[in-house]
Amino acid sequence: MPNHFVPDFERASPPVQDRAHRTRERLLDVAGELLGEVGIERISTNMVAARAGMTPPALYRHFRNKYDLLGALCERLMRRQDDVLIAWLDRWRPLGQAGLSANLGELFRLTAQVTDAEPGGVWIERVLRAVPQLAPIRVASHRYVTDRITDVFVELAPERDRAVLWRRVRLAVELGYAVDEMAHEEDRIAPEDLFAEAARAIEAIFAEREGDGDA
Repeated sequence: MPNHFVPDFERASPPVQDRAHRTRERLLDVAGELLGEVGIERISTNMVAARAGMTPPALYRHFRNKYDLLGALCERLMRRQDDVLIAWLDRWRPLGQAGLSANLGELFRLTAQVTDAEPGGVWIERVLRAVPQLAPIRVASHRYVTDRITDVFVELAPERDRAVLWRRVRLAVELGYAVDEMAHEEDRIAPEDLFAEAARAIEAIFAEREGDGDA
């Protein structure tokens, strides 16, 4: 039976030497820019190689195919977003769940800044939703941050059921990424208003309810 959470396309090994790493990063920058210019359907490894001033065989040393290249783009953006989230967790966890809830707007704002700074950032987020082959990469990243946030919540409230907390955090993580997409696409809602509404929605996910019992 196929594992639906493992990418089903060939992937190149990560670079070891600094020069190879720099070349790979430059190719990702070029790919992000082209993705924003031509879209998901038209972008190709040949197009990226030409823009980067190298031959396709040279590019294939870093990325085996189009999906490998797009997958690496997605992983880089999500890793940078995840780094912001982990730093935010470390900054506000001393104030408990109330401190985390009170500063959700800051997290949304910082995440949006990461997306803005990434070449083709908005288009990379669209790729994550539009290309089924990349779903395992998106799910793995979301599960990773869900685990980290759940660890903090269990530390703050060890009496809570971890499985229930994980489920609710996972839902909140999905909502958080949707907020970043909306912030870049929905111009009829001011970003700060969107962040405030999203914070209230996430707070409601974790609100204690009479008879809830973490069930």
